[in-house]
Amino acid sequence: MRDIKTLDLNLLKAFDALMDERSVTRAAERLALTQPAVSGMLARLREGFDDPLFVRAQRGVTPTARALELAGPVRQVLAEVEALLRPAAFDPATASFTLTLAATDYALQAIVAPFITALRARAPNMVVAVRPMEDARVLTQFERGEVDIGFMSPETLPPGVHSRRLFDESYVCALRADHPDAAGPILLDRFCELDHALVSYFGEPFFGPTDAALAKLGRRRKVALSVTSFLILLKLLRTTDLIAVAPRRLLDDAEGLVFRDPPVAIPGFTKLAVWHERTHRDPGRRWVRELLFEIAGEKV
Repeated sequence: MRDIKTLDLNLLKAFDALMDERSVTRAAERLALTQPAVSGMLARLREGFDDPLFVRAQRGVTPTARALELAGPVRQVLAEVEALLRPAAFDPATASFTLTLAATDYALQAIVAPFITALRARAPNMVVAVRPMEDARVLTQFERGEVDIGFMSPETLPPGVHSRRLFDESYVCALRADHPDAAGPILLDRFCELDHALVSYFGEPFFGPTDAALAKLGRRRKVALSVTSFLILLKLLRTTDLIAVAPRRLLDDAEGLVFRDPPVAIPGFTKLAVWHERTHRDPGRRWVRELLFEIAGEKV
């Protein structure tokens, strides 16, 4: 758009929809317009930017290099205009929008559960949906507005998003209170002899941060069980002689278990709250993030 007088926000919305959907038909459905109407808007966009922007592909359309350059700025303009049109005041006591979180099994227990308790007390009409965390898709989910906040580690953080550190996590060794080895510290030789359980989201391999730390010492442990959920791990620890090295926050409130320092130094990890530019300036989402930071900080 070479002249600000010709700028039409509806054209920018059409451009944004085409970038997301990569299909004129689906973009039309999303905008509640006819396909010819969206085709006409695309023609105006091409004329205004002096570029084809989208070219035919085997399935739908694919953006040109110029369209890819425009995608971020256009999305930011639309987000800022939406923020201008929303009321500035936000009252959590009466707020009723849907908040969508993306979390792993660990984050559900360590972050989401205490956060929901606080949220229900302060914003009782807010609806929360929790999706599984899919690192490969989370950026697309952010861009489409399908996720408001995700919980990730720095190693998997996608480019072009906002983030804030929630906490640094460490590991402890957990076993049932009446376990034969529960009385005192567990030395390295005994630690390697015992049967271990670990959590692996894919079930295999039987290898985790503990095994990497042991390998540096030329040692191995016996991993007798791999499960995909932290929830079942706690029950198994209470009812068997298995032991497990697990994140400290996961075990803070676990009854019937005792905790020991592992006999090997195991690097911890950092948890981040991550969100997109789409919701960065939204008063309601900003209030939610501040509450999240407050609750996560309380457990440090």
